[in-house]
Amino acid sequence: PCKLLTRRTAILAPIIATSDSNEDELASESQPNNPLQHIRHQQLQSDGPTTSGTLVGVCGGYRGDYTVNRKESYPQNVNLPPIWPRDKKKPYLVPIKKIHQVARADKKLAEKGIEKQLKPPKNGLLVSELVPVAYEVLEAWKVLIEGLAQLLHVIPVHGCSLCPEVHVGQTGHEIQDCRGTGNVHRRSFHSWVKGSINDVLLPIESYHLYDPFGRRIKHETRFDYDRIPAVVELCIQAGVDLLEYPSRRRTRPIRMLGKKVTDRDGFVEEPKRYRSGDSSSLLAELDTYGAQSGKFLPPAASELPLVGQKTLKAYETVRSGVQRLMKKYSVKACGYCSEIHVGPWGHNAKLCGAFKHQWRDGKHGWQDAAVDEVFPPNYVWHVQDGRGPRLRSALKRFYGKAPAVIELCMQAGAEVPDKYKPMMRLDIVVPDAEEKNLVA
Repeated sequence: PCKLLTRRTAILAPIIATSDSNEDELASESQPNNPLQHIRHQQLQSDGPTTSGTLVGVCGGYRGDYTVNRKESYPQNVNLPPIWPRDKKKPYLVPIKKIHQVARADKKLAEKGIEKQLKPPKNGLLVSELVPVAYEVLEAWKVLIEGLAQLLHVIPVHGCSLCPEVHVGQTGHEIQDCRGTGNVHRRSFHSWVKGSINDVLLPIESYHLYDPFGRRIKHETRFDYDRIPAVVELCIQAGVDLLEYPSRRRTRPIRMLGKKVTDRDGFVEEPKRYRSGDSSSLLAELDTYGAQSGKFLPPAASELPLVGQKTLKAYETVRSGVQRLMKKYSVKACGYCSEIHVGPWGHNAKLCGAFKHQWRDGKHGWQDAAVDEVFPPNYVWHVQDGRGPRLRSALKRFYGKAPAVIELCMQAGAEVPDKYKPMMRLDIVVPDAEEKNLVA
């Protein structure tokens, strides 16, 4: 027994010493103002979970060290954000308490006669470092529309005629989740019709303003302004110059006292829009409705993956660019409907027909917009095997979803980015209908 105890003590001694040193290290890290604790906290936050240790083998006299790195680049499954009900107002992007706090601070400055210190673009001037970003987003927007118009010749898209559901594939799915008119008589099956580019890339439009800090759009004057895609209007206000849609470039900043504009360098009448012989072709590149005229021809079979990859890259460029621009430039969204307005203040057109619009006399409830409201992803069901059976409701929990543009490009042969793989559930094997009850 003494020899066995001595041997066991000799084996466990390094482990005890290692554990004691780890405890001393943790104790030293728990002391205040310790830089090691801050560094380790940052490492855990950035690198993710990592497991390492020392394996001691007693049998056979083996002793070795091992290091296991359990870091995962992305999780296996990610649930999509819940759909906000129509009978409730959307949550504020900025907490309401912070909004009231800023408003009270501005009111105190106004009572003292102190003007607000505005920085570009809040004072009407351009942000010089974001002008190239705006041009890049606009060029990627043109490539995105052209690529989608070409891919739709090869890969069919179906849309439900009674609800907003969209499906990318050869045939529509059989998932019973239709909430349209008469869904009870159809047992919630969708009524599929041929889709278009507007089913993949949802058309979110906004009024074009020559002077965003000028006169507001009234309900009586709403027909005097053009409606263009919100992404294009955001790029124009960020510095893109288009002959068809001119915009005022200020050289003197505006001045505000509280909520009142004290100096906007006067009102300027909007110039007449430039109309050339090829203006229709130029506008077709910026609008999804112009892509439905059959201007873009279908790609060859060998070029299909290249077109899909180019379209996917343009989609990511537009999304990241819009996110950068919206950090500086003001974009307003209605808290009840899908109306978008690019500018510091929302318009006064009484066009809202959403929840309790009678109480608001049809006016929109403006608040700060999110990126998904200006450039919505439009999630669709992901099809792992295009030649396999249709998607069914019995196996609904095994299917994933993806933005419609990503799903269309993936079926064309493009490589899916890693950030979309968790929501598409590519690592899950869809069982047969007879095996679904045997899956835990």
